[in-house]
Amino acid sequence: MDLGLLTRQSELCWRIEAHGAMRVPGVLYGDETLLEAMDHKVYEQVANVAALPGIVGASYAMPDAHWGYGFPIGGVAAFDAAAGGVVSAGGVGFDISCGVRSLNTGLTRAGLRGRESALADALYRAIPVGLGSTGGIRLDAVQMDAMLAGGARWALEQGYGEPADLERTEEHGCMAGARPDRVSDHAKLRQRDEMGTLGSGNHYLEIQQVEEIFDDAAARAFGLRPGDLLATIHCGSRGMGHQIGTEFLRSMAVAAQESGIRLPDRELACAPVRSDIGQAYLGAMRAGINCALANRQIITHLVRGAFARVLPDARLTMLYDVSHNTCKVETHTVDGARRELYVHRKGATRAFGPGHPDLPAAFRDVGQPVLIGGSMGTASYVLAGSAEGEALSFSSSCHGAGRAMSRHQAKRTWRGREIVDELATRGIVIRSASLRGVAEEAPGAYKDVGEVVDAADAAGLSRKVARVTPVVCIKG
Repeated sequence: MDLGLLTRQSELCWRIEAHGAMRVPGVLYGDETLLEAMDHKVYEQVANVAALPGIVGASYAMPDAHWGYGFPIGGVAAFDAAAGGVVSAGGVGFDISCGVRSLNTGLTRAGLRGRESALADALYRAIPVGLGSTGGIRLDAVQMDAMLAGGARWALEQGYGEPADLERTEEHGCMAGARPDRVSDHAKLRQRDEMGTLGSGNHYLEIQQVEEIFDDAAARAFGLRPGDLLATIHCGSRGMGHQIGTEFLRSMAVAAQESGIRLPDRELACAPVRSDIGQAYLGAMRAGINCALANRQIITHLVRGAFARVLPDARLTMLYDVSHNTCKVETHTVDGARRELYVHRKGATRAFGPGHPDLPAAFRDVGQPVLIGGSMGTASYVLAGSAEGEALSFSSSCHGAGRAMSRHQAKRTWRGREIVDELATRGIVIRSASLRGVAEEAPGAYKDVGEVVDAADAAGLSRKVARVTPVVCIKG
């Protein structure tokens, strides 16, 4: 990206001044190195989002932003329905409610030593992975609608998990306002056999070691100590979310035209929040969120079972579950007034600061856990929401490293077997359904997650709490 196109507001905050059709400015967070490495398409997409009706504040890009469909991945935008605001399927993304769930295991690295391969094998056998993977759960029509309405609460009622899990899950495990009747039969068919599966792409299940603590108070609240092991699940709504996004993008393109909305890019197809299509999408999207929450809840149950077979002394308890492809109704202060907004976060994580009433009591003093994933051979991070984050980005932060090259480029650059062997020399055990998938997700295909997290911390979007490194990685 050409930094000459931006106005520098501070060391880590840059501004695209409103011009042309833009209704608000664009705001990008990151240092010079991160922004210069971003494709110019990120600039264009941030500016295009700023032209949508009813947008409030600014169109934001997180430090890990890169090109996406319509909205940049790492994009945040909030819309006021009372001012003609819109909802956009491209502002949520295709993998609705893709997110990260971390569990404290009650074990240290020393307690796993010598059992890494056995645990990797047990996890790989227990959780289906890979493109089109299916599991042992098959939902009929009644069960499907119950799952879409109930989310992780439904999964718990079916015997998957523990009641305490819901307290540390966004929305307490169930997104209100879900409308299973707004999800097409085809989307439901795609999901019928996919509950409790990891999927492919950048999804993973990792056993991670806590390497470094940056914030002692938050680490204590999160139950983190150096040497502790975490189990972290990264996945979403599988085929259902993709189908919901695909179908509504088509109908939103028509709805935008009928509503007189001039789109700077067809990929920004949207509909007024208060339109029939807008309400139908919100109902289906919320059902997709519940699908992802139920999926991660079931996988949690399967992970606990695998641990019990290999390491019976383990006690897996929830740290937190947070999504990063959503649109949620939240109340934020804008120009001194509290307003109800539809906050789109695409490849961005909600990061409520200390004192927020929606947080579990254990986190009220330190802020919401923000779980940032790496890529097989790189570190991941646990952050906490900051007090100033609401004013900076509607309480939003980064979600991962962000891709630095396409999957096609990565396949041309690396071979999966070479990556698996190289990581083994570093003590990292990999299990994957596809060596091609391993090449696509090579650590070198991503930005430096440490630089991204440092930028988020220095900008005030969230605070660093802990750095964790992979020991075992199950890749889709």
